[in-house]
Amino acid sequence: MYETVPQLAEVALQQGGPALDAQGAAAIAVGLGAIATGYAQRGIGSAAVGAVAEDDDMFVPALIFTALPETLIIIAFVTIFIAGS
Repeated sequence: MYETVPQLAEVALQQGGPALDAQGAAAIAVGLGAIATGYAQRGIGSAAVGAVAEDDDMFVPALIFTALPETLIIIAFVTIFIAGS
């Protein structure tokens, strides 16, 4: 087991280009943005449905609050084109 530690250290510390290119980094950024959007909309959507069920006048604010986290993924999607050029 101890013979493999120097080999692993050599692989981890090898010189060369980045481990991730710009397209891969952009894909991770959009993926994490999509996960964050889904996580935010999970709670907001259920609260919005509950608010609208109790009071019909809350429909427009509930719709706005539900759509607000989607701006995260839109900004992440725009970042692909800015960082890619």
